Amino acid sequence: MEQKNDTVSFISTPGFCSDCGSILPLLRDIGGVKCYACKREWGPEAFGDMAMTYTIHFNSKNVYDSMKQKDEDEEEAEGPVVERKCPQCQNDKMSYATLQLRSADEGQTVFYTCTKCKFKETENS
Repeated sequence: MEQKNDTVSFISTPGFCSDCGSILPLLRDIGGVKCYACKREWGPEAFGDMAMTYTIHFNSKNVYDSMKQKDEDEEEAEGPVVERKCPQCQNDKMSYATLQLRSADEGQTVFYTCTKCKFKETENS
């Protein structure tokens, strides 16, 4: 920070007021912006070369086709799949979801769903 004749001047980065150090509002198309704190008016020079560019990448139409192609034997799971035997149909894969239903100092509740017969069971961990 430099001081000259009762004025304070900051060495600042683009987008900040070099008089008071506050962030400047966005530069409008018409030019000049006014500092929120010290009310000094600034032109485009206060923003330097702060040009923003955006690149948007779009997925191809066939990105999700591989997800749609599932084995006909295996049904769609309702979450992550673990090796757990279903008590109803003896299938060895079940999907699960967790929720904190009890107080914060107790474990979570795990909801299991069979990937084959959709039997549901819960476990308090």
